[in-house]
Amino acid sequence: MREEVVSMLMALGVTGAADDPLLDMVITNVQWRIKNLTNLQEVPEGLESMAVSMAVGEYLNMKKANGQLEGFDLEAAVKQIQEGDTNTVFAIGDGNSTPEQRLDSLINFLINGRMDEIYRYRKLVW
Repeated sequence: MREEVVSMLMALGVTGAADDPLLDMVITNVQWRIKNLTNLQEVPEGLESMAVSMAVGEYLNMKKANGQLEGFDLEAAVKQIQEGDTNTVFAIGDGNSTPEQRLDSLINFLINGRMDEIYRYRKLVW
């Protein structure tokens, strides 16, 4: 999963993530979040792409909050994201949102945009 997260971050224009120890912590936190929400011991195969998106979103959010998101082109990176056959465009209206607002929308989508998929895998625990 780490390789997919690094690849997606690189596609978004984020460099240096492969050597960042914060990335491993974010991935672990996302995996535990999914396990806790589904009440399963492992992240199901069907939720792996969601876990990658969530980890990318969490990583971007932490870096942005700490002011460490340097070398990231807000203008170019957050207009469109394509994952599998799903394509999301964020710059509708072309100029109605600032680059930072589009980044916030992207981060929110990556972290929370597919949460309904978790319910398909949720296991009831007594």
